[in-house]
Amino acid sequence: MILHKLEVHDFRNYSSLSLSLSPHVTIFVGQNAQGKTNILESVLMLALAKSHRAGKDSEMIRWGAESAFVAGELERQQRRSSLDLRIMKHGKKVRINGLEKRRISDFIGHLNVVLFAPEDLMLVKGGPQARRRFLDIELGQMSPQYLHNLAQYQKVLQQRNNILKNSDRPDKKMIDTLAVWDEQLIEYGVKLIRKRLEFVSKLQEFSASIHQRITSGGEELTLQYKSSLFEDVPSVDELPSRFQQQLADKQREDFRRGSTSAGPHRDDVEVRIDGKNVNTFGSQGQQRTAALSMKLAEIDLIRQEVGEYPVLLLDDVLSELDEMRQLHLLESMGEKVQTLITTTMTYGLEELMREKAVVYRVQQGILLRA
Repeated sequence: MILHKLEVHDFRNYSSLSLSLSPHVTIFVGQNAQGKTNILESVLMLALAKSHRAGKDSEMIRWGAESAFVAGELERQQRRSSLDLRIMKHGKKVRINGLEKRRISDFIGHLNVVLFAPEDLMLVKGGPQARRRFLDIELGQMSPQYLHNLAQYQKVLQQRNNILKNSDRPDKKMIDTLAVWDEQLIEYGVKLIRKRLEFVSKLQEFSASIHQRITSGGEELTLQYKSSLFEDVPSVDELPSRFQQQLADKQREDFRRGSTSAGPHRDDVEVRIDGKNVNTFGSQGQQRTAALSMKLAEIDLIRQEVGEYPVLLLDDVLSELDEMRQLHLLESMGEKVQTLITTTMTYGLEELMREKAVVYRVQQGILLRA
């Protein structure tokens, strides 16, 4: 898939911007705090309707403006379509080909992207929350049904936690009410776990192969889904009973803590190199290589699932990688993946710039084609 055009109004530090993007590589060069990352963030909004860094949508609206607007012209499976999104101080409106969609989930997934930013190195060295977020973002843009189940699970989880928080001495009526929410929590939670297990298994195949190439076969990367419901991986049919048993076993503890201690919201992905947990025992170089392998694996996995390569967004990540890892990253792009790169310097990109890249210089929200 190719994002041919990008247009933004009153988004971050841009009052108005209209860009034609290379189907191969577009590079945005400039010093920090000039607006380079804002461009990639606007593309991410077209894909996920959410930012990777803004706590509130209103943060993306330019100071003094009432709303922000992002639009793109997309080619997918040789068909053109338009996507646009208006960000208001209290909500968003999304449209596909000019037709407004009632649900944000109907918008997400038309444009698939893989973002690799310096903070993605926390994918390996950070806590479980970073890896759960990674799973939810990637599965969400490939499967609208997963996104729906995730939203429903989170709503039910909040309701269950509200009961737990407001119950110092639970009576029978309260426990019966909790059981009703438990049924729904199990229903949606099991659906999430099934998709995550399937995703991690596929990601393992792709990332292990990529990691072998980067390390010249010197190390073996493995990924394993770690659930709060089981130590071994049960059959799919066993999941509901396992979840129900865990909720029952931990009910007293949950009332004491005021929160739910079992479920996919507590799960993790364990990343190992040669059998050792990289989070705990890996060197910084191993952590970076594992993170790079997982991000590059996303490209091939999305290609397998949706039939086309996603758009790759590299946000000032080249400076975080040594020459060997930069080389593998640039080689993986090849001719197959449309790539948008932000960088403070063009060292190492000279050949790319000569052959096929469109380059923009960015200074205080103003873009000049180099």
